[in-house]
Amino acid sequence: MDTILWIVIIGLFILSFVGLISPVVPSVLAVWGGFLIYHFFINSAVLTWVFWVSMGVLTVFLLLADLLAGSIAVNKFGGSKIGETTATIAIIAGTFIFPPFGILIFPFIAVLIVEFWIQDTFAHALRAAVGTLIGFLSGRIAEGIIQLIMITWFLIAIWL
Repeated sequence: MDTILWIVIIGLFILSFVGLISPVVPSVLAVWGGFLIYHFFINSAVLTWVFWVSMGVLTVFLLLADLLAGSIAVNKFGGSKIGETTATIAIIAGTFIFPPFGILIFPFIAVLIVEFWIQDTFAHALRAAVGTLIGFLSGRIAEGIIQLIMITWFLIAIWL
């Protein structure tokens, strides 16, 4: 039975990294699912309150990194609030319309069009669109690093 549970846990951890490419998959929930399966079905004595509090704090950082990276990058590259909102909607639409590339292509094109419409200069619109792309990618990189830290911490906690 433990072998099946470990396969599920490892599958959830892998799925969490798939969620970096496809936002439809909730990455952090997959990581937490692995933790909870281990805690409730394999060994409830190993993971201490320090682990759980730390994972809660890292989860908050993960969510903030994902949300703030895009917003900061769009603003830094001269994008508007409308461009920022457009990027978010385009990421969601791109996920379903042209996965997995739609999460990169759709926001870029959508922000380029919206910012060109608002600012009437292609250079400004292109800069904001590039900022959207950089923000999205940096948010995903930060999320991946934090997930890797969480999973590594979990493995160290259960094996040491």
